[in-house]
Amino acid sequence: MSVEKLTNKTWVLVADGEKALFLVNHGDQDLLDLRVFDSEKQDNPSDYEQSANRPGRQHQSVGSGRSAYEDTDWHQLAKERFADHLAELLYERAHKGQFDRIVLVAAPKVLAELREQLHKEVSDKVVGEVPKTLTNHPLDQIEKVLKSELV
Repeated sequence: MSVEKLTNKTWVLVADGEKALFLVNHGDQDLLDLRVFDSEKQDNPSDYEQSANRPGRQHQSVGSGRSAYEDTDWHQLAKERFADHLAELLYERAHKGQFDRIVLVAAPKVLAELREQLHKEVSDKVVGEVPKTLTNHPLDQIEKVLKSELV
């Protein structure tokens, strides 16, 4: 993809597993002018804080050995659910005709989950992807990364 696809009114979603920024380009492909128009955030404490119990144990049917059950990683599960939530938001907004083009910028695992959950109506509007975590970067840095990654 080239920067020329970052035309005026192109949306940019910048997300990680807990925070998302919805940006729109008010400039053109040569001079980006990204502005935040919406954001989403989820409260996602560490897995330790969300876990209620120690992992369960099971006795072996033969012998005297025991093994621990793998406990659910609630923190990771919440990140995946947040990507699902973002995919649903994008679908609702695409269905209402709120955007024609979008660039997805997200942590690699979040981007993979998001890509998997996107409705065709949204995936048809994706003009670029950047597998990086930029949610805590200032807008001018996000613009620089987009220019360098999407050339």
